[in-house]
Amino acid sequence: MAFASLLEHVGGMGRFQVLSVLLLSLPVLMMPSHNVLQIFTAATSEHWCRPRPGANASGLDAEALLRVWVPRGERCRRFVTPQWWLLESNGSEATNSSWPETEPCGDGWSYDRSVFTSTIITEWDLVCSSRGLKQLAQSLYMAGVLVGGVFGGLSDRFGRRSVLTWCYLQMAAMGTCSSFAPTFSVYCLFRFLTGMAFSGIVLNSVSLSLEWMPTHMRALVGTFMGYCYTVGQFLLAGFAFAVPDWRQLQLVVSLPFFGFFLYSWWLTESARWLVMVGRSHQALRELQKVARINGKKEEGDKLDIETLRSHMEKEMTSSKTRHTVADLVRTPVLRRISFCLCFVWFSTSFAYYGLAMDLENFEFNIYVIQLIFGAVDIPAKLVSILTITYVGRRFTQAAALILAGLAILANILVPRDLRTLRTALAVFGKGCLAASFNCVFLYTGELYPTVIRQTGMGMANTMSRLGSIMAPLVKIVGELFPALPFIIYGAAPVVSGLVAAFLPETRNMALPETVEEVEGRGPGPPRRKTREQREQRETAGNSGNSGKSRIGTAGTPRPLPPGPSPTPRHRGTPPRPELPGMDEPGGSRGEDEDGLGGMKGQRPRVPGGPGVVGTGISGPGASPAIHGGSGVKR
Repeated sequence: MAFASLLEHVGGMGRFQVLSVLLLSLPVLMMPSHNVLQIFTAATSEHWCRPRPGANASGLDAEALLRVWVPRGERCRRFVTPQWWLLESNGSEATNSSWPETEPCGDGWSYDRSVFTSTIITEWDLVCSSRGLKQLAQSLYMAGVLVGGVFGGLSDRFGRRSVLTWCYLQMAAMGTCSSFAPTFSVYCLFRFLTGMAFSGIVLNSVSLSLEWMPTHMRALVGTFMGYCYTVGQFLLAGFAFAVPDWRQLQLVVSLPFFGFFLYSWWLTESARWLVMVGRSHQALRELQKVARINGKKEEGDKLDIETLRSHMEKEMTSSKTRHTVADLVRTPVLRRISFCLCFVWFSTSFAYYGLAMDLENFEFNIYVIQLIFGAVDIPAKLVSILTITYVGRRFTQAAALILAGLAILANILVPRDLRTLRTALAVFGKGCLAASFNCVFLYTGELYPTVIRQTGMGMANTMSRLGSIMAPLVKIVGELFPALPFIIYGAAPVVSGLVAAFLPETRNMALPETVEEVEGRGPGPPRRKTREQREQRETAGNSGNSGKSRIGTAGTPRPLPPGPSPTPRHRGTPPRPELPGMDEPGGSRGEDEDGLGGMKGQRPRVPGGPGVVGTGISGPGASPAIHGGSGVKR
């Protein structure tokens, strides 16, 4: 039996699992409130130069004072001296060429505070020559998300729950400190540390929840947590509407993490990880605790250390295997796969955040746009699941990227006064990018062989984060040519969509276990060859085990199925015909091939842990390193 059998023994999907998923999902609801918080805390309002001190000695009203000191439509310059003639009836008809000398705003700016009473823009005057600092702040946050990947490695050493608890505290503390930041530099530092905590929470929340899940429930739990992130986008719009001051908003979205930190002490450490690091006695106590909560106390009391270790023996052996990044490019087919996936991951994240962080550009109600941008993820993910399942991964990936890029490019040609059409194209593009994320999480896990799958997912995480870091910085070039950022945002996914067409199709194919299997497939899908090789290895394994046990594709030992011994195949007997769908990811041959509840093929593992199906939490906000491919994305 494998570890999943132990979970079934102590109650399967019982009260403990339901409660754990709910507790781990609550913080996910708040994740968008940090990931894209700067949509609201860094919103740019209408602004203009302040007149010189004492300029209103004549007692003019605010509108008249602005008229004589600031050129019409100008945001970054003011007249050197007041132009009283502009108060005359024909003063408004003067052209810019007839205006006198102007100068930069030496006394700061005034802002329209009708929508946002306070933002980091109004707080530190991040306008005109300093407007690029707004994009820098978001890029530094995303850099923190990239660096936060270290929490994945730390969880393998110190445990999922311990690291998750720390990340909750770091998120709460750094988010709260951000709301009291005295300077822009200090604010950026706290946002960087907040980004690190964000990455750690996503990594360990999904890992901890799915490591306690029966295999047949993992896809459902992963999808549920992904949709929690989508709902969180609605919550962000509500919070921002109710709290228009950026410091108070930052505080509102940070304080709940103190509560998450407090109840995280109740969470149960992964028994699988405890066994991996040699703490079998504690793992046994945790399993018995789970059995007691699930109403299976007697079954839990029957477990012992030897039973626990025997179930985990093969996983403990396979977890010691080490591979390097060089394995991703050492052979021709893997080199092509890695090259194409680098493009796909970078461009998807790059264009996604280019759209998501620029809601002000659509000149529509920013709160309504945020709601729409969040809502489009729901049908986008559903459609992508259907096309992934019934059409194919390669088609879905290429089509989603190309359509997203074309929608962004088409928006460049639409006049700015057609706001509804511009918004519709942007929403369509964002939905396509959400579908692209949904597909690439699964696709990457299926393309890489088991021995380097987690390494490949780590590379994907890096490229995705680099894309999210670069997206805000590209906005800076818009100062030279306003349409240039959208040309770049649109061209990148179109090119990546074409590149994705060179990836091999993985629909209805067994997950590859070795580099040799991937190389043997080449550009086409030699499904029969791969299956025959798999059967040969299983036959050899059965012979070596003298009929006592066999090793499934997950490398996990299990007893032979109960019942009469299989009839020996005599020479000349034709091989058993393959039934349609038997080798589909998640397919069944009567009993689980890997003994883990119906998931076909070995799943990628968080080092020392089980496979984790894609959740789409990141949308992009999440780290793809946690989204191993189980071969199932239903």
